Amino acid sequence: MSAIRGAVIWMTGLSGAGKSTLADALHQRLKEAGHASIVLDGDVLRRGLTAGLGFTPEDRAENLRRVAHVAALFMQQGFIAIAAVISPAHEHRRMAREIIGDGFVEVFVNAPLTVCEGRDVKGLYARARRGEIPHFTGISGPFDVPLDPDVMIETDRVSIEEAVDRLLVHLTAMGCLPRESGLGKPRLAK
Repeated sequence: MSAIRGAVIWMTGLSGAGKSTLADALHQRLKEAGHASIVLDGDVLRRGLTAGLGFTPEDRAENLRRVAHVAALFMQQGFIAIAAVISPAHEHRRMAREIIGDGFVEVFVNAPLTVCEGRDVKGLYARARRGEIPHFTGISGPFDVPLDPDVMIETDRVSIEEAVDRLLVHLTAMGCLPRESGLGKPRLAK
């Protein structure tokens, strides 16, 4: 079974909000059901596709432009591409939506800054607070809170399973997953 049509799930939020965790969980559920999906993780892409780019406003825009084009290519092939990228500015997300077009789903993965800092196993927030990482989103760099995301997931309030269920319901409503697959229905609590 494959997706009826492709989509791009564009997950935006602060570092530590849970984008990668949620992206991996969604990918796993789709894979288990036989649907074509791929995770485009911002951290992983910066080690390859966008390795030469820094974190200046211009480099961030170029990084996200490249991610959006790759995601669009996968969507055109029927994949559900899950992009887990901070994309801190409104204009970044607007650009991604324009590149991708119909099938773009903006997901605000939201968690309070204190929660994100508490989840930071790499110590990036502490380093940013000491001034060691310039332009760190949420500390020395801005994050424009999405004004009207297609889906908002508050990862400090819902479980990963509930969050994945919400995304599957949205994908089913968009026509990306067949209604009879059962993926668009929340799992029953155990």
